[in-house]
Amino acid sequence: MTMDRITPSLLTSRRHLLLAGASFAAWAYVPKFARAADQRDPRLIVVILRGALDGLATVAPIGDPDYAGLHGAIALTADGPHPALPLDSFFALHPSMPEFARMYRDKQAAVIHAVATSYRERSHFDGQDVLESGFAGPGRVQSGWLNRALEALPRGPRVAGALAVGPTAPLVLRGAAPTVGWAPVTLPQADDDTAMRLVDLYAHRDPALAAALSQGLKLEKVAFGDDMKPKPGGNQITAMRQVARGAAKLMAADDGPRIAALAFDGWDTHANEGGAAGRLAQLLSGLDGSLAEFESGLGPRWRDTVVVVATEFGRTAKINGTQGTDHGTGTIALLAGGAVKGGRVIADWPTLKMASLYQGRDLAPTTDLRAVFKGVLADHLGLSERALADNVFPESTALKPIKGLVA
Repeated sequence: MTMDRITPSLLTSRRHLLLAGASFAAWAYVPKFARAADQRDPRLIVVILRGALDGLATVAPIGDPDYAGLHGAIALTADGPHPALPLDSFFALHPSMPEFARMYRDKQAAVIHAVATSYRERSHFDGQDVLESGFAGPGRVQSGWLNRALEALPRGPRVAGALAVGPTAPLVLRGAAPTVGWAPVTLPQADDDTAMRLVDLYAHRDPALAAALSQGLKLEKVAFGDDMKPKPGGNQITAMRQVARGAAKLMAADDGPRIAALAFDGWDTHANEGGAAGRLAQLLSGLDGSLAEFESGLGPRWRDTVVVVATEFGRTAKINGTQGTDHGTGTIALLAGGAVKGGRVIADWPTLKMASLYQGRDLAPTTDLRAVFKGVLADHLGLSERALADNVFPESTALKPIKGLVA
């Protein structure tokens, strides 16, 4: 299929300027896929960590003899005041993620290490474009791989939706195809009177946008309520949990969305990253709390849920002079949910020897992130390999889905 590229006129249109403004959530509605033949009613949540996650600090290869020397003062250790949480004899989890550790022990969480997209440069903008578009290189396409996956799903008799949450609608769930009926809605961080004035303003000038805004405001009230909205000046950690709580509330409903994409910013840890405690530890605590919110909020639906956590690229294996890490390559992807075949770290480990580092500085990627996405979409939602290779991740026929990620 042919993907339209975003033109400068489209990017600067009144509608896109409004939709890209200060916001908390964006909502998208699409036809629900048919109930699976085995009577499962699967949910899929994709969490994008924007800024590049330090995979070596999140799931540390403490069994690699070169790890401690490269990561220096921020390297995790098996002992000390904040010991890492052991996953197996080689890998250990950051101590700020006890909920993920519990899910891992319960065989409901897994790690894919030394993973990356096909992108090999170090631009956040291009890296996020490749991660969310599903193409092999950056190109600013107008649709994301998750939206194209939705197009490929069989249609059910009822209409539900997909849900996108972030400062602007994540590219991964954007699409221009009219058959999907996708309508992005950005919810301004303003009081109800201001929001309704926006609806009234566009009621005659742009009825489609006015209708989308109105529906988004209604959904915001259902998902978050007055006590769950992010408060001005609230911290990012609390906001992550609130977003997850609201998404889970909607997705737990019989007629709620089955697909969600969330984007969390702030993972660019060039300076003062911290090890077992510090800036990254706080961010990981927020992510860990979000996973717990999904589990508790989805209730019985958690059994048929897969959460995929991914980032645009990793960070350097060696810390820099400001106790941080610079833009790198290989990193991790996380899976959580009752449908995950967990309790595993999946890795073709390249080692951290200098000769093995990518360009002499990064964890070398040995697994393509698209193979992870393909494996989840194939086993969890039933997409065919042909649809995945031709439409969802174009020109990726040689890249096979990783089997067995879903129980």
